[in-house]
Amino acid sequence: MNLRALSFRNISAVYIFVVMFVVFSIWIPDRFLQVGVWRSILDAEALTGLAALAALIPLVTGSLNLAIGAQVGFTAILSGWLLAKAGLPIAVQLPLVLVVGALIGWVTAVVITRLRVEPIVATLAMSSILLAGMAWVSGSQQILDLGPSYRTLATTQWAGVTVPVYILFAVALVSWYVLERTPVGRRMYASGFNPDSARLAGVGVTRIQTGALMAGGAISALAGALLTSRLNAGDPTVGPSFLLPALTAVFLGSTQFRGGRFNVWGTLVAMYVLAVGIKGLQLGGSPRWVNDLFYGVALILAVALSQWESRGRMLWRGRRRSGEPEEPAEAEPKVTTPAGHS
Repeated sequence: MNLRALSFRNISAVYIFVVMFVVFSIWIPDRFLQVGVWRSILDAEALTGLAALAALIPLVTGSLNLAIGAQVGFTAILSGWLLAKAGLPIAVQLPLVLVVGALIGWVTAVVITRLRVEPIVATLAMSSILLAGMAWVSGSQQILDLGPSYRTLATTQWAGVTVPVYILFAVALVSWYVLERTPVGRRMYASGFNPDSARLAGVGVTRIQTGALMAGGAISALAGALLTSRLNAGDPTVGPSFLLPALTAVFLGSTQFRGGRFNVWGTLVAMYVLAVGIKGLQLGGSPRWVNDLFYGVALILAVALSQWESRGRMLWRGRRRSGEPEEPAEAEPKVTTPAGHS
């Protein structure tokens, strides 16, 4: 068995989960060890998982998207407006929301790649614009009267699990396959790891980053549409709260399984481990502000761990060049392009 695969450095979230499970099982067993609690965690975090994947995909290519929460919120409001005010059927409303989400990603990509604005600044500005759009579309009020049929999209259950959970894992599976098993995924990692070298290798970095931001925009729009379905209303206050949990899951997930590389399954595992911690504290009677404290501390630790992982990989490469023996680490993704194409 590969001991490195079982090391704390590689699967720290799993060990943290085991510790939390033992602690909460001893502390509040009558509330924590209930099947309903675990089903509620699975369902409640499905939309956060979609927001995390929406942040992950652009981040793989080097674009940190701070507008994820605002994108979820704006498309949630847009979903409600299209149903209640414009009177569109769900078969038209839902695809249109996804297109708008992708369009938001495209505009963000233009600002980053054409106007040469740093991703943090560009997405922070886009977040402010989308927040203004939410207030304008909704009049800073909830949008109600969506009809009962739309609510069934988020509340229908199969085998005791709601539809958003199945949607999350379907999106995760597709994202994992593209990132880990296709040439496009290798180009995406190469673009984020070293864009200049990727360009010299023939990778269309601008096109890759644009596509990643559009994909992230569409996924965040899906989360927004499902959020409106779950609430059966367009609420202008809830979307931005997805940003911190999503980014925390992505950065903590980068320390899991793939040696410091952003990855899909690490992100989802980290997200659900954090959710278990929050749920346990809630069941134990902790005040609501503990949630923000928990995610804030977790984000700091996640980024610190990811930096530690990166320094460890650089140290290993330095030792390898100097001829010192060291445990083999996973190689960086190779850049492969068809002849004559980027």
